[in-house]
Amino acid sequence: MHFPTRAIHIGQEPDELTGSVTVPLYQTSTYAQEEIGKHKGYEYARTQNPTRDRWEECLANLEGGVAAHAFGSGSAAVDAVMRLLSAGDHVVMAEDMYGGTFRQAERVHRRFGLSFTYVDMRNPDNVRAALTPQTRMVYTETPTNPMMTITDLRAVAAIAAEAKAIMVVDNTFATPFFQRPLELGADIVLHSATKYLGGHSDLVHGIVATRHQHLAEQIGFLQNAVGAVPGPLECWLCLRSAKTLHVRMERHASNAQQIAEWLETQPSVKAIYYPGLPSHPQHALAASQMSGFGGMISIELGSLAKAVDVTKRLKLFCLAESLGGVESLVCHPVSMTHGSVPPEQRARLGITDGLIRLSVGIEDVRDLIADLEQALQA
Repeated sequence: MHFPTRAIHIGQEPDELTGSVTVPLYQTSTYAQEEIGKHKGYEYARTQNPTRDRWEECLANLEGGVAAHAFGSGSAAVDAVMRLLSAGDHVVMAEDMYGGTFRQAERVHRRFGLSFTYVDMRNPDNVRAALTPQTRMVYTETPTNPMMTITDLRAVAAIAAEAKAIMVVDNTFATPFFQRPLELGADIVLHSATKYLGGHSDLVHGIVATRHQHLAEQIGFLQNAVGAVPGPLECWLCLRSAKTLHVRMERHASNAQQIAEWLETQPSVKAIYYPGLPSHPQHALAASQMSGFGGMISIELGSLAKAVDVTKRLKLFCLAESLGGVESLVCHPVSMTHGSVPPEQRARLGITDGLIRLSVGIEDVRDLIADLEQALQA
């Protein structure tokens, strides 16, 4: 079956008891057992929930994994992946990534004995050079947040495999509709499902899919033992959203492409970061591993004053954290998503006071361009 069909039907078969076409919402904390040691496959809702099971089955199929495990947030998903490691282990991480991931690595996991080296993963040789005998994980985002750089997943996965390190990819920006890292050699893929997978700005959620059964078993153990699980409502909402993921992502990408091309004509915009533009230095690489370029654009306006002015004047692009909803959002990374990244690292990456990030929604693109035009010209 093709992706749109699988997104609608895998894990979403009609309910056997009632015939309900929509997967039921099992809002329960526990399950009645027939007698001691005999139950219907469910004992306690932290460990199992039928709604959650269906969502995990759906996402695992879409990513091409052996299993998926859902968590209460994207950060909880990152935490579970890091708990695969032990004190003394070393991680090679992309230097350009979501600020919350950097914060968790530096201020949580480093205290428990993990060490981290941050490298520019635009060049796979930087990953190889950073490896040590203690390296147990290579972790990247692609496209990255917010500079939209691309990691060559095939090349970096091969380097990680040689080092016997776990290759982890944050696939939040691309989603499995546009990119499937497990098929390119990664071992683990994770999402902040709060974003495009949920797609409606009405939930907080994370999910991890794995290519190998032994990793799936370890993540499943951590999901239950640590307990950072989502409620069934969030899983039900993600199942709802999976049915329209392909339609939404096509529109997000189409709108973003047109907006990025229009932004290239605007003299007030100093730089545009969008992998769908031929002018993007990694456009060819992105096209080789992605089937679409997504809905995220970052632009450089030149100063904090201009960033403040433009974001205040925008009417359809709402100034807010997060991304990936059907409505368009604008974010100022320095003061919002990347405030925990040291200023010197932000400066090196190009995350300046004048940088804003657009999460392009699925509104009519003519209205979005008109909104940007009036804000930039003013």
